[in-house]
Amino acid sequence: MLRILPRWSIHPFAKTYVAGESVEETVLVVKKVNDLGFTCTLDILGEHVQSATEAENITREYCDLYDVIASENLDCNISIKLTHIGLSLDETIAVNNLERILKQVKKHNNFLRIDMENSPYTQDTINLYQDYVSDYPNMGIVLQAYLKRSLEDVRTLNGPGFNTRVCKGIYDEPETIAFKDRAAIQDNYFHITKEIISGNGFAAIATHDIPLIDRIEDWIESTQVPSDRFEFQVLYGVPMGGRLERLLDKGYTVRQYVPFGPEWFDYSLRRLKENPKIMSYVLGNLFKR
Repeated sequence: MLRILPRWSIHPFAKTYVAGESVEETVLVVKKVNDLGFTCTLDILGEHVQSATEAENITREYCDLYDVIASENLDCNISIKLTHIGLSLDETIAVNNLERILKQVKKHNNFLRIDMENSPYTQDTINLYQDYVSDYPNMGIVLQAYLKRSLEDVRTLNGPGFNTRVCKGIYDEPETIAFKDRAAIQDNYFHITKEIISGNGFAAIATHDIPLIDRIEDWIESTQVPSDRFEFQVLYGVPMGGRLERLLDKGYTVRQYVPFGPEWFDYSLRRLKENPKIMSYVLGNLFKR
């Protein structure tokens, strides 16, 4: 039923989770988040472009975004999806666009995170990361804890300079390649994070699962892991009951993933599906209108 609701009824909810449609709106949000002590990563919403021209336009927007981050002195980097810059069309298109973005990363001494998408793109994403990380060390990747292969991927990739965001994963993958049990995913997440930090890598611990955060934090403290070997990450707007502030108080870096752009509607529907209780707010707004 979500998709038959008018867009205006979703918009008040979307404002909680999406910085806005424009770069100007997003800059204001990032400044507010920075003022609260958090660092950010920006993501232009969307994936699977339909043409090379569309991929080129998105690439140009990302390149321009690095200029804005520098000029506005934001504590912020960028995440991209490779299908958003053409990987689902042709690998050559994606490679050319990725190189353009990476040149901006080097120019501004910033950082680029390559998001992980569904399993048909897992190996291609890892391959492109490996192809470019030696020339562009300020780049990282994402690994998904629900994929059974991810722990072995860490063992393969975990050398000096390896930087990965660990997330649970959102795509509907078959049981042959993905854990389906919540406890199994939590355990794999924990083992992946330990493997990264126990080796030479940097772990961006991206989860809203507070018991899992507690478990990882207990291990970090018990083994006296230096705070420059990891950071915590959350989606912008997701309530965490003061947990993020407590992490900041301990001197840990906490990064908020801030999405924006015209594709806010589909992203907001995903957040609604993940948290159906929010529907009471949306429907209440609908009837008031």
